[in-house]
Amino acid sequence: MEKHMITALWEEIPDDADDIALINGGFRTYLCLCGTHLEDRTAAELHAAEIDRCTACLGATTEEVVPGFSQECTSCAGTGRRNVQLVWELACAEAETMITVDLVRQVIAPFTQPFRLSQVADTVRDTLGLPVGRLPVGPRVRDVLRSLEATGELVLVSAPDELLRGPTIVLYRDPYWQHTPR
Repeated sequence: MEKHMITALWEEIPDDADDIALINGGFRTYLCLCGTHLEDRTAAELHAAEIDRCTACLGATTEEVVPGFSQECTSCAGTGRRNVQLVWELACAEAETMITVDLVRQVIAPFTQPFRLSQVADTVRDTLGLPVGRLPVGPRVRDVLRSLEATGELVLVSAPDELLRGPTIVLYRDPYWQHTPR
């Protein structure tokens, strides 16, 4: 049986997505199976690191994106272990150096119609000669496309796949972008 698993205890669930910022201000407390009471998220993350647990999911293997919507932890691949999380963080850092904004711009330049995130990620992976699973290509490409969207070079043309908390927190599975008309 596990000696350590940190769980969040809800004292109050905010009704509005904007109140989520207040969660660390007193809406949650944390408890580890070892009996340690942790007053806030920072204390829970430090304790998780000390006991070799993922600091994102606190060793639970799932992460609660918003109250009522959980998914397998993306930081530790659902293992709850710190070592897997560290490997993931190193792979993300390597992806940032290999998958540059200029590379993504070069890949999307020929597209005249809306293009999917998966199309761009697959093309980047092929361009770099990376085997599937070698680096987190999809998340890095997504981040680059979002930054190009923020600068006005691209526009997101997909509707969200799910509304997690109304229109303020949404989920896109394989969104489409297109170049901004010049």
